[in-house]
Amino acid sequence: MHVVYPLVVAALLFSVGVYGVLARRNAILVLMSVELMLNAVNLNLVAFDVWLRDRLHGGQVLTLFTIVIAAAEVGLGLAIVLLVFRNRATIDVDRLRALAESDADSLPRELLEESDDLGVAGRGVAQ
Repeated sequence: MHVVYPLVVAALLFSVGVYGVLARRNAILVLMSVELMLNAVNLNLVAFDVWLRDRLHGGQVLTLFTIVIAAAEVGLGLAIVLLVFRNRATIDVDRLRALAESDADSLPRELLEESDDLGVAGRGVAQ
């Protein structure tokens, strides 16, 4: 088997992953795109390991390490996404540019509408 076929598939997977990271606004889709890029790297490692007929199977060992790191990255990334969703009620990456949250951003819309009806500003101080 030629080494070109897995390399082309890996290049396509990596390209789709890069497009997903650059074009998507949803944080979960960005994490999935990073996983596609890591899988493309894994495919390259295994393909070159088989092609070079390595006796120690270094490519496959590195692939196992990459899979473990990817699993940890997914767990940590999803925990961060859930925390951001709880605090901001959105996972749109474009809206998450500012690191500091304002009082109006931290409150859900229902509470903001109720506070406006009561004549209370976003900080809970009467106007």
